This record gives sequence, C-alpha cells and structure tokens, in this order.
Amino acid sequence: MTDVTLPPRKRSRFFENRAALVLALLAPVLTFFIVFNTIPTLWLIGLSFYNFSLTSGMPPDFVGFRNFFAILSSKNAIWFDLSRTFTFVFAAVTVQTLLGGLLGFLFWGSKDMPGRRVALTLLFAPMVLTPVATGTFFRFIYDPTFGIFNYLSRALFDSGPIDFLGDPSLAFWSVLAVDCWMWTPFMTLMTLAALGSVPTAELEAAEIDRVPMWRRLPLVIWHHGKFIMMLGILLRTIDSFKTLDLIIPMTKGGPGQNTRLVALELNKQAFESFNMGWSSAYAVLLLLISIAMTSVFIFVLNLRRRRESGS
Repeated sequence: MTDVTLPPRKRSRFFENRAALVLALLAPVLTFFIVFNTIPTLWLIGLSFYNFSLTSGMPPDFVGFRNFFAILSSKNAIWFDLSRTFTFVFAAVTVQTLLGGLLGFLFWGSKDMPGRRVALTLLFAPMVLTPVATGTFFRFIYDPTFGIFNYLSRALFDSGPIDFLGDPSLAFWSVLAVDCWMWTPFMTLMTLAALGSVPTAELEAAEIDRVPMWRRLPLVIWHHGKFIMMLGILLRTIDSFKTLDLIIPMTKGGPGQNTRLVALELNKQAFESFNMGWSSAYAVLLLLISIAMTSVFIFVLNLRRRRESGS
C-alpha cells in the first residue's frame, strides 16, 4: 500500500497582495457610499444654483447664488426656524444628557439590584420606537378631550381641559418633553458605556485614597469616558437638529409657527411645494451648519490632547 500525499495547497496571489485584498473588502462599502451619499450630495449642491420647480414645467435656470441670498435675506425663511431649532436642540440635548447621566450612574452603581435587567430593558424601550408612532401616540395622550393627561389633571386637581398641543405657550415644551422621553435612554446607554471604559484599578485606587466623588468625576471618570460621552452628545445634537418625524404627527409645526423647525420648512418646500432649487440651497446651508457643529465638538474633544502634545 503506497503512501499518497497531496501536494500543498497553493495560496492565491490575490490574497497575498495586501493592497488588493483591502481594496476588495472596501469596494462594496465605497460603492454604497459613492452611489447613495456622494453623488446625491454633489447633485444637491449643483441644483442649489438653479431656479427649478417640478410644478412649473420650465427647464432649470441657472441663477448662481440667488437662492442663497434669498434665503439669508428673508426675515422668516430661515432665521426664525434656526432660532427655534437651536432652542430645541440645546434644551433637548441638555435635559437628555443630565437625565441620562443620572440614570447611568444609578444603574452603574446598582449591579446587584434585583430586576436590573428588566428595568434596563423597559428603560431602553422608547429608544427603539419609531418617532412617527411615538408622535401619534402622544398626540392622543395630550388630547384635551380624552387624553390621559387631562383625565389625571381633572381627577387630581379638578382643573379644566388643557390643550397641550394647541396652546402656543405649551406646544413647544410638550413636543420637547416627548423627544426627551424618547432619547434620554440613549444618553443613559452612552453613560453606561463611558463608565464601563473607566479602568477598575483607578477607581479602586481612588476609593482606597478616599478621594471624594466630586473629585473622582473629573479626574478619573470624565478623563476616560469623555470621548464616548462627547460622541453621544454629538449624535444627539445632529439628530435633534433634523427632527421632523416627531413634529409632523403631533403639531405639523403649529400652533402658528411655534414648533416649526428647519427640517419641517425644508420638507414643506421640497415635498409639498416641489421648489427643488430653493430647497436644495436650504439643505446646503443646513449641511454647512451641521458640519460646523461637528467641527466644534471635535475641536473640544481634542483640545486637551493638543494641550498635552503642545506642552
């Protein structure tokens, strides 16, 4: 009986070429990014220099920067919406960060609490709901006739019906409360991730040295978890800036213009009026604002690293 040995399997030259392998692995992602991101963005920028409406029946007319000048010179087109939007973003992100941080510390320091996993599951449930469904759901909760909030106010305080979404002084804050209800769990999750990145040895050393918590927070916890927390704040800032699907089912920008944010005006001009040139210029301005906010966050995040490298 002869001993037959198979020849060693030859490696493919393709897999030996590291550059070709990396390019092959990145090709699907790059193709998707170029087709669905880069090309539409370039098309949007190009269309912003034209006067083009889908309902006029006229071909696109090159107008240069006229659309941008018309938006920036208008008293109500962008400035009111931006001021209202920045107020919404600042209030929402601040409340969500503070509440999310407190809840994160609560669950981080209670690992042996009974029912902790069930409580975390219930806490994260609003985050996975679609904003349209949440907005519709809370529109019925806020209803002045049969809403649960008005039922409780009549039962507990014997008060009259409160029109949360129809009262100009309450509508904005009612929508803001729903946004905080939805996205505070996200900041809780980011806080837990930031706290999980803190080395246990440094926490134990600080506890042995009897360092108070108000000193541990900036020196140990924030030092290691700031990147994750700043990333969470950045993501929530960008997401709040383009809030649309929560506003439409709840107020549609009303009463009056009290809940009209920039994304709602863009949606109205692009998909209701079909004013593609004007809305493209509007979208480009919002894109530049988003890039500026992202740059500020990255600058703040890398500020300490630059100081350490400079010294």
